[in-house]
Amino acid sequence: MKRNVGGFDRVIRVVVGVGIIAAGVYYNSWWGALGAIPLLTAITGRCMAYVPFGVSTCTKKPGVSG
Repeated sequence: MKRNVGGFDRVIRVVVGVGIIAAGVYYNSWWGALGAIPLLTAITGRCMAYVPFGVSTCTKKPGVSG
């Protein structure tokens, strides 16, 4: 599967993921584990929710096909 999460999108996902995890720890709630989802999509650069809609926030580099 091709990468479909671009740079700015990845930064936002890391911030949101860490925020959710921090809130879960602060409130002593298992819901904080959901913060792993945006973190994993940021690390891998792939978001399964984007695939059915054909969305990609990656910018293509000049001279690179694919």
